[in-house]
Amino acid sequence: MPDATPGAQPEPPALPVTFRPGRTRAVLVAAAVAILVVITAVALALPGLGPGERLSFVLTALVLDGVLLLLARPKVVAEESGVTVVNLTRTRRLEWAEIVRVNLRSGDPWVFLDLGDGTSLPALGIQPGIAKQRALADARALRALAEDRSAPGAGSRQH
Repeated sequence: MPDATPGAQPEPPALPVTFRPGRTRAVLVAAAVAILVVITAVALALPGLGPGERLSFVLTALVLDGVLLLLARPKVVAEESGVTVVNLTRTRRLEWAEIVRVNLRSGDPWVFLDLGDGTSLPALGIQPGIAKQRALADARALRALAEDRSAPGAGSRQH
């Protein structure tokens, strides 16, 4: 993830800040609404369907909507006390000191947080999919926050 200016360290954003793939989320939510409307309209318009069959159409649309809304859930919330990573089905709270490095390498589908225990945590809230430049800027901002907050004496600094 190269910086725009070599050697330049971006200024960390003001906290709290939430990172999420806005365009991807908008597309998923719009698709969920469209699917519900279209399938419900089809269920009501088809002649010869009984109430149970119509209900099964609507329930199928709701299941599809549930999947799309689950895909729209990821976000990363940075606060003074730490970072909350919300992925598809899990939420994990991290202290700043637990984050060793914020990575978004070329070809990665999302940011990975290298943790002090030797593991890596995917942070799906920052993903280059539709808005690559936004994801790069968000990853840089989270990296700057992590470096600033995990530096010696960071807990006593006022931001």
